[in-house]
Amino acid sequence: MKHVARSLFSLLLVSIFASASFASHRAASARPAASFPKPAVDQPVASSKGQDTAVLSGGCFWGVQAVFQHTRGVISATSGYAGGEADSAHYEIVGTGNTGHAESVKIVYDPSQITYGQILMIFFSVAHNPTELNKQGPDWGTQYRSSIFYSGDQQKKIAEAYITQLESAKVYPQKIVTQVVPLKGFYPAEAYHQDYLKHHPDNPYIVINDQPKLTNLRKQFPDLYREY
Repeated sequence: MKHVARSLFSLLLVSIFASASFASHRAASARPAASFPKPAVDQPVASSKGQDTAVLSGGCFWGVQAVFQHTRGVISATSGYAGGEADSAHYEIVGTGNTGHAESVKIVYDPSQITYGQILMIFFSVAHNPTELNKQGPDWGTQYRSSIFYSGDQQKKIAEAYITQLESAKVYPQKIVTQVVPLKGFYPAEAYHQDYLKHHPDNPYIVINDQPKLTNLRKQFPDLYREY
């Protein structure tokens, strides 16, 4: 569970520095060095401003939320839970791994500035590692699974086509395990989880696991990166 892992990171930062560096290198090596493929199937760029929504889960929602808060065209990114029922959408209960929920992020974006396919491109390339089954970095359990919660046939089509494209191109040496499932509901997480990286940039868990994601976003997609 993340709160346990976070405590260990905080108390044992010096002793785990070497292993954390190795983990960071391993995560980086899992991703391609060349430019990440753009989706061959995507929605067209809208001719006028508007709002669309994507819901994604890729491990701890702190880092995923921060990545999309730094993405041009994103209006808001909210940490929360998806996949389970409303009455179990609470951090301590979700942490048991028995609720069906995944830590997720609801991304509201302007389709005249960024497409759904580009959102997925960032999700697969820098926000998480889609080859890790029911885990992400130091966090284990089904609540940290990789999932795309689609709303509508177009999102489903784009997501499935992109996964097929990445698999065919052998972008990752391991199989992509991301689930593509219908969105039944999204439930915002507790207030103390919102904007966590922004409020706690020096937290050892954030420094080791999430700050590198922002570095990679800025490096790989300079045209899509923005400051807060």
